[in-house]
Amino acid sequence: MNATQPLRIGVLAIQGDYDAHATALNELGAQSILVRKPDQLTGLDGLIIPGGESTTFLKFLERDGFLKSLQSFVQTTPTFGTCAGCILLAKEVQHPHQESLAVLDATVERNAYGRQIDSAIYNGETSLPGGPLEMVYIRAPRITRTGPAVRTLAERDGFPVLVEQGHLMAATFHPELSSDRRVHQHFLDLVRNHQSA
Repeated sequence: MNATQPLRIGVLAIQGDYDAHATALNELGAQSILVRKPDQLTGLDGLIIPGGESTTFLKFLERDGFLKSLQSFVQTTPTFGTCAGCILLAKEVQHPHQESLAVLDATVERNAYGRQIDSAIYNGETSLPGGPLEMVYIRAPRITRTGPAVRTLAERDGFPVLVEQGHLMAATFHPELSSDRRVHQHFLDLVRNHQSA
């Protein structure tokens, strides 16, 4: 791909605030594509799996062979999961146990920070340039274990909240609900680096 062409980034548009992710991508010069069918994965440079309810995601994805297509896609193509998307990418899901795409070497505990009313906005340090990052948590999961290949980019209370592993990225918060675009920009950089590798 020509580096001057906009990246084609899909946003899984089943539930969650996928429009906010699309807006963030468009603001950064990428072309966002809302993905609702397996054949829409073809030709994408990357994919964002947004927040929502992970069990609902799984029920929907089990139709029409979507889950199988998605499993093949995330093995090789840059994918960023936020909140429920992070749960779907993890190798192990607890509280309760749940099936997943099992590509990110991490254990994730669902709803670890409580119910919707326990949502919070937190400013924390990250390894991204530009100072503290605003992080919006809504019924957030907690990453309780990461494997040796997983790099932690930000923490909250000693637990990773933003991680990457090769072509994968995951956040337990909602970067799309902040006006700070550094997390999405980091994902676009990851996509470009993956293409040039």
